[in-house]
Amino acid sequence: MALENTGAAYFVATSVIIIPARYGSTRLAGKMLLAETGKPLIQHVYENAVRAKRPREVIVAADDERIRQAVLSFGGKCVMTRPDHPSGSDRIAGVARSLDCEVVLNVQGDEPEMDPRVMDEVIEALENDPGSVVSTAAVPIASEEELRSPNVVKVALDGAGRALYFSRAPIPYPRDGWPAGKILALKHLGIYAYRREFLLRYTRMSQTPLEKLEKLEQLRILENGLRIRVIVAGHDGRGIDTIEDYRRFVEKIKIEEKR
Repeated sequence: MALENTGAAYFVATSVIIIPARYGSTRLAGKMLLAETGKPLIQHVYENAVRAKRPREVIVAADDERIRQAVLSFGGKCVMTRPDHPSGSDRIAGVARSLDCEVVLNVQGDEPEMDPRVMDEVIEALENDPGSVVSTAAVPIASEEELRSPNVVKVALDGAGRALYFSRAPIPYPRDGWPAGKILALKHLGIYAYRREFLLRYTRMSQTPLEKLEKLEQLRILENGLRIRVIVAGHDGRGIDTIEDYRRFVEKIKIEEKR
């Protein structure tokens, strides 16, 4: 139930974090169970997520018994889902159908460095914006290389902080160069808060032309005339896509343990 806040024009929603965890991966199969730090990767993600203050619980949505056993071994909560879900959104929707909550936060299972404060801010942004069905996060792009990489998704915002468009191409395009030579583009972070009822509807919606063209699910929302609220965060939660990414993460953990 929503709790009214008499001092502000927003409500506090009941929210749950769901972490979709798939065993198969095109670039790094089985990465959820990599454990060179002494913990499987999914445990790092889970323990980071429980540090967020707004959600009432954290659930892993797994497609493989090995992941479920790993989650149970460190005391986490896990729900098995069908192995043939086409996307992480479909996977978390399968779990959300049986939950009594208003907001579902999708935290990727391969992003152990996503800041819990960003998780809270994304949830709060959706609570405070009744005109949006989804909220997400972005960070300022740090380099020309990031700006031009098709693997880095860019987002352009309107004056109210809602998404105008997401693209793998550099947007916006500075025809006359960036003001003062500073890149003003934003990198999208793969974290989403959904209104639960919309999430269940979203996974039944047909794919849209721009979504198919750019291979970006969030464009389905915009192409249907719906709104996505975007916060600009101060921390980039880097994901684990390759073995090089994982080795960098392992080294970071080792350095932190020595402090």
